Amino acid sequence: MKKLLTALAASAALTTAAAQAGEISVAATAVPHAEILEFVKPALAKEGVELKIKVFTDYVQPNVQVAEGRLDANFFQHQPYLNEFNASRGTDLVSIAGVHVEPFGAYSSKIKSLEELADGAQVVIPNDATNGGRALLLLQKTGLIKLKDATSITATVKDIVENPKNIKVRELEAATLPRVLNQVDLALINTNYALEAGLNPTKDALVIEGDDSPYVNILVTTSEKKDNADLQKLAQALHSTAVKQFIVDKYKGAVVPAF
Repeated sequence: MKKLLTALAASAALTTAAAQAGEISVAATAVPHAEILEFVKPALAKEGVELKIKVFTDYVQPNVQVAEGRLDANFFQHQPYLNEFNASRGTDLVSIAGVHVEPFGAYSSKIKSLEELADGAQVVIPNDATNGGRALLLLQKTGLIKLKDATSITATVKDIVENPKNIKVRELEAATLPRVLNQVDLALINTNYALEAGLNPTKDALVIEGDDSPYVNILVTTSEKKDNADLQKLAQALHSTAVKQFIVDKYKGAVVPAF
């Protein structure tokens, strides 16, 4: 009886493994990441890989769940953010493909140009280390502020050394910034959240990063899974000519291919 139970258990394990073979789960923010993944889903299916997409609205859980093995990969972040996350959380997540750049922009529902920004204006930026620093670098580029280290991607509000208009900079969770746009004078918003809110970065942003931005959005997994055959198929699909054309046609400069 014991041998029979052992054999049945082994058979069940093999059946489960077989059912999961050719299936990968990927965390993504809705726009544009999940949309791009949905576009490659049929091509992957033809290669025998079922892509399951789980949409998140924050920048923490996608990494946590991949690190804990609950999901296979994620697609929402750039390398500076991943570096900071690994350093602060003790995780070992790695990039396996760079896909696109989302030029970061500054938006307002009250003014039409930065020249109209009043003294003491209320400005909001993301509260995570790398996107906050990225926002401050963009503000510096406009001349509104000057930072202690003009190139630091992890600069904080405390690093502002010159502020001629005495703007009041507050840090809020990135996902909430579009929702407070009408309550502040200027909001620096990640493109994925801007697109979700119906903003057109190339038309609505008062200032936007150039397409030479170093913040390439990447497909991320654990170091143990980086050579997984199905994830490598996904990485190759994300680097296809069809995906490049999809990004160009759909986002019209608000998202730029990085390959």
